[in-house]
Amino acid sequence: MDVPRVHTAYLSLGSNLGDKNRNLLTAIALIAEKAGIFSAVSSVYETEPWGYQSPNVFYNMVVSIETTLLPLELLEITQSIEKEMGRISKNSPGYQDRIIDIDIILYDDWVYESEKLKLPHPHFHKRLFVLEPLNEIQPDVIHPVLNKSISAILESESKSL
Repeated sequence: MDVPRVHTAYLSLGSNLGDKNRNLLTAIALIAEKAGIFSAVSSVYETEPWGYQSPNVFYNMVVSIETTLLPLELLEITQSIEKEMGRISKNSPGYQDRIIDIDIILYDDWVYESEKLKLPHPHFHKRLFVLEPLNEIQPDVIHPVLNKSISAILESESKSL
């Protein structure tokens, strides 16, 4: 009998509509139920919207899970959680306010690209709202394309702002 391989995935969670704390807690509970076991959970960071204007600030966090799901399976689960929580399709142009947003940031040290998913997430290394909570829970993880630790990326991004 084959034992499924366990992978480490880092997910970014964000909410800027409704009860943001409750939205994050609901997403965490659904991820635990459907996707894997948590190995780390960051603090919640309050941040301004990125890439668009809105009066609604975001609550952001990063979680690490141990999962037997493959990347596209994990993506299906995270998207189903977003829909279950009332998220409107991500396919509309530009950024918008949202009840919940769940992005796969890293999956082991995989570099992967398909029409549906790119790993590592192509923009996370430029976003403090992802880098800061990720650095809190795993500063030594290495970005598989940039070949730098999260703490080194955060340090260089902080200087460029």
